[in-house]
Amino acid sequence: MLHLSLLAASLLAAAGPAAPAAPPASPSSDVARTALPSESALQAQIPRASHAALAASLAAWRRAVASGAALRADVLTVIDYTRPSTEPRLFVIDVLRSRVRFAELVAHGRDSGGNAASRFSNAGGSHMSSLGVFRAADVYRGEHGLSLHLDGLEPGFNDHARDRAIVIHGARYVSTEIAAVLGRLGRSWGCPAVRPSVANRLIDTIKDGSVVVAYYPDADWLARSAFLARTVTASAPPAADPS
Repeated sequence: MLHLSLLAASLLAAAGPAAPAAPPASPSSDVARTALPSESALQAQIPRASHAALAASLAAWRRAVASGAALRADVLTVIDYTRPSTEPRLFVIDVLRSRVRFAELVAHGRDSGGNAASRFSNAGGSHMSSLGVFRAADVYRGEHGLSLHLDGLEPGFNDHARDRAIVIHGARYVSTEIAAVLGRLGRSWGCPAVRPSVANRLIDTIKDGSVVVAYYPDADWLARSAFLARTVTASAPPAADPS
């Protein structure tokens, strides 16, 4: 068994300069092996439309681990906001085994769009989703049951997540039945809400320091993110949802 710090050291050279996004912390988990995840193996498990999100998220994961911003290196969550809310677009990845553990529906913020999200904000009261790299933090029980705090690691893009109470939680408006009736999921005030039946298991899988990446090909974020370091270029985003 190799400690997380050893994996961080091996990733540092590949990732380049570390992202100055979070204060150092003592890792609490061990890493089973140092092999990097197989991007091709993961691509086979998710839709082709989400391959760009996967590539960017893996790059961000490497830098987050190398910099110490991640307290856990064994799991990565990708939220692909280029896809409509009626399709699975939240992927929880076992990076050590190159295996997708969850492929789930996830809601976006009310003012980010209708079925598709195209607008994002870091501002309180915006009722929009935020982009970028987060650290899954502590859990608590709130009005939606078990919920997971997210710490935004990118100044200007998501570092107000705590103040905005942007958390992962279960919500009854996230279901295939709701999608069939409305033509979209219900929407949150910015939280990436998931199906209630999967919320507890998903939260338990990623809590306590793993990396969460909310992806959209926003040119400003892709250019300025310290976790991507201009290794990913923006492609044309999908047409905005008119609703």
